[in-house]
Amino acid sequence: MEVIGFAKLNIEVPKLNGVETLEANNWLPHFNTRDYEGDWEVLPLRSPGGRADTGVPDLMGDSEYADTIYMENYPGVKQLLDSIKCPILSARFLNLKPGSVIKEHRDAGLAFERGEARLHFPVLTNNGVEFFSNNVRLNMQPGDCWYINANLPHRVANYGNTDRIHLVVDCKVNEWLKHVFEQGEKQFFGENKASTDNPIEVIKSLRLMNTETSLRIANELELKLNTETNA
Repeated sequence: MEVIGFAKLNIEVPKLNGVETLEANNWLPHFNTRDYEGDWEVLPLRSPGGRADTGVPDLMGDSEYADTIYMENYPGVKQLLDSIKCPILSARFLNLKPGSVIKEHRDAGLAFERGEARLHFPVLTNNGVEFFSNNVRLNMQPGDCWYINANLPHRVANYGNTDRIHLVVDCKVNEWLKHVFEQGEKQFFGENKASTDNPIEVIKSLRLMNTETSLRIANELELKLNTETNA
């Protein structure tokens, strides 16, 4: 069975400014300390029970999600979440500091096909950031919206000199979100690897990576495919 490994979605993203300066003293260390080295911090904007003192995105003992006291300071985030017409679970800023590494791991069950989707909205990044989903490197830039199948192996490193901050939103899959996914650029995976049987899918995957090398290879493969088709 194939699943969506990652996707670039057509969701309009407003400017999410000020993250690097506001709430400077209120970032929390990420709770999953075994999965990273260095500094990985969380600023919760919507959390279980609206708590601002925890970075855990799961309900655990709380009955529902609610905005934290920090949400009102980020009207761009509020505008974005209002435009997403599916149930929003958690929303948080995640900051991976320079020189820090998130080790390869999985977030069990967190996948579109299982009814929940994790969306990444890059806010700050640099050329030294390496984000791999199932061993495919993604080029995630501010203004983008990316879905990551967190149930698959993924890892991140910030080898640059500046912070890497993403707004990460967990939401429930409904008909609206299914339509958004239908219109997006998707990469499908089999059990543990990308499907390489279909050259068109390979080209799509390379273009989604959006690096100089991947785009060059995609152009070469596309030219070869067109030449063979017209021969």
